Amino acid sequence: MRIDKYLWCVRYYKTRNIATEACRKGHVKVNGESVKPSKAIFNQEKITIRKNQINYKLEVLDIPTNRVGAKLVDLYRKDITPAEEFEKFELLKYSKDYYRKKGAGRPTKKDRRNLDELQNE
Repeated sequence: MRIDKYLWCVRYYKTRNIATEACRKGHVKVNGESVKPSKAIFNQEKITIRKNQINYKLEVLDIPTNRVGAKLVDLYRKDITPAEEFEKFELLKYSKDYYRKKGAGRPTKKDRRNLDELQNE
């Protein structure tokens, strides 16, 4: 089975077209190498997916015949993503809260003074 179709079947991507684009952009690696969307996937291969700034790692257990339900996904893949990846994502969410929201306008004098205080400390 093609890698893009596999990722769509096990519900890592909502559409097959999105899975294909991820492969073309180099977000999908099989056994440490970037792959084309047409790469054939087999049992026991390790896949790394970069999605939403998290590096998901999974092992292929079996090849589904078509898209499977969310409850059956664990029959076809084993998620071996380290817990540190999710912790990094949590820290990233907290760091984003500090910055100004998009469309909030230019920084005010008070914002500039606060930045100057931080730089001078």
